Amino acid sequence: METPLSQTLEEAVNIAWVYLQRTGELGDGSTAAVFLTNTIDSMMRRGQRNRMFLANKAIIKYRTFRDNNDIVPIRESA
Repeated sequence: METPLSQTLEEAVNIAWVYLQRTGELGDGSTAAVFLTNTIDSMMRRGQRNRMFLANKAIIKYRTFRDNNDIVPIRESA
């Protein structure tokens, strides 16, 4: 019996969420939830069904997303 896609999505997001939370990398919960859900959903649409693979890839992509969005441009006074 195959696991429903909605359950796979939920489990993969939960795995990624718990890991990021425990490592202190989660940041803003609503941003993380949307990012992880959209990222995992996108991979599932391309055929990936392994929840550990989905969670791990989402974690890697989330870290990159956070690193790139934590940069605040410095403006010098004129």
